Formats: sequence, C-alpha cells, structure tokens
Amino acid sequence: MATITKDIKIQELVEKYPEAVPVMLEAGLHCIGCMAAQFETFGQGCEAHGIDADKLVEKINVLIGDKE
Repeated sequence: MATITKDIKIQELVEKYPEAVPVMLEAGLHCIGCMAAQFETFGQGCEAHGIDADKLVEKINVLIGDKE
C-alpha cells in the first residue's frame, strides 16, 4: 500500500498521485502549479496555508490506498 508523508515535495505528490489534487484543492492547498511546489514539502505548504497537514495526509493516504 502506498503512503505519503508531510515530507514529500508537493510536485512529487501531484506527479505520483494526481488523484490527490482534488483533495488538496478542496482543503485550500492550491500549490499545484506554484513554482514553490518544486521544492516545498507538503507539510510546509499546509503550514503556510493554515491547513492541518496530518489530517490531509491521512485523507490522501486513504484515497491512494483505495486505488491500489
């Protein structure tokens, strides 16, 4: 089963798991096309936008786990 952590780069997450994009957008994390997505971690992006990274990681892991 695939899992992600807060340490994954945003761009890497989007490339590996495009199905996570709608979940990210719904949560208010619109960093998908941002230049910072290349070097910023998922956790850093969530923190910058006041989003609970742990809850969002859990939600995405359930989503990608269901797909595999």
